[in-house]
Amino acid sequence: MKRYLKSTAIALTACFAVNAPAQAQAVDGVVQLDVLDGGRTAQGTYLGALRLTLKDGWKTYWRAPGDAGIPPQFDWDGSQNVGDVSITWPAPEVFVQNGLQSIGYANQLVLPVEITPRNPAKPVRLRGDMDLGVCKDVCIPERLDFDHTLDAEAGRNPAIAAALAQRPYSAKEAHVTAASCHLTPTSDGMKIEARVTMPSAGGREVAVIEPGNPALWASQPETTRQGNTLVATSEVVSASGGPFALDRSEIRITVLGANHAVDIQGCSAG
Repeated sequence: MKRYLKSTAIALTACFAVNAPAQAQAVDGVVQLDVLDGGRTAQGTYLGALRLTLKDGWKTYWRAPGDAGIPPQFDWDGSQNVGDVSITWPAPEVFVQNGLQSIGYANQLVLPVEITPRNPAKPVRLRGDMDLGVCKDVCIPERLDFDHTLDAEAGRNPAIAAALAQRPYSAKEAHVTAASCHLTPTSDGMKIEARVTMPSAGGREVAVIEPGNPALWASQPETTRQGNTLVATSEVVSASGGPFALDRSEIRITVLGANHAVDIQGCSAG
């Protein structure tokens, strides 16, 4: 648990080192949010996107932001006629600053969302806010509001299409033939060794392990390759410090490579 608290403290120090100039930059608008229309799909869902445009040199974070990032949070409560909301995350970049690794996007992020309306005959209004972190020399938290009624008749949006094309490959698309997770209890929590049999994703490969439970935290894995097998070792702890169980079917492994990324859902006992 001490390792978890130390890592968390370092990340928070890096992310919230807010001084007066940084606050002035935030007021000036480091990041702008727009809602894009992509029309209605053949399945009756609405396709849209949240587009974040950042000032030059600024970045924001992926859903699993790494050692020194702020995970984005979404509040859709003000929306109307919104049932299910499905988000497609484009493959992110890996950044290293001051010895800390973070994962996210530089300059712009187009985040596709697919909305299932509660009533197909009524319009869909997206209204809410997004909490996120943005970083350059310092990191600052931002809250961005959005309010947009989606256009059912909108045509194909090139920006949304490009973002969807940048999604990670599925395990099948990446020719993953096996994915196993070996779990070992530790004094702080649990060590997880994930072994993924797959062709290289290109260049230096970085694995990210998400435990599938928001109450659990996984350290940045040490990633190595042994022939056709990628090995990622991480430690998982609970924010409460208490005991916990890991459901292997909920574990999500993302491999970020120079050529593409791979999204692996679940792993077998190893």
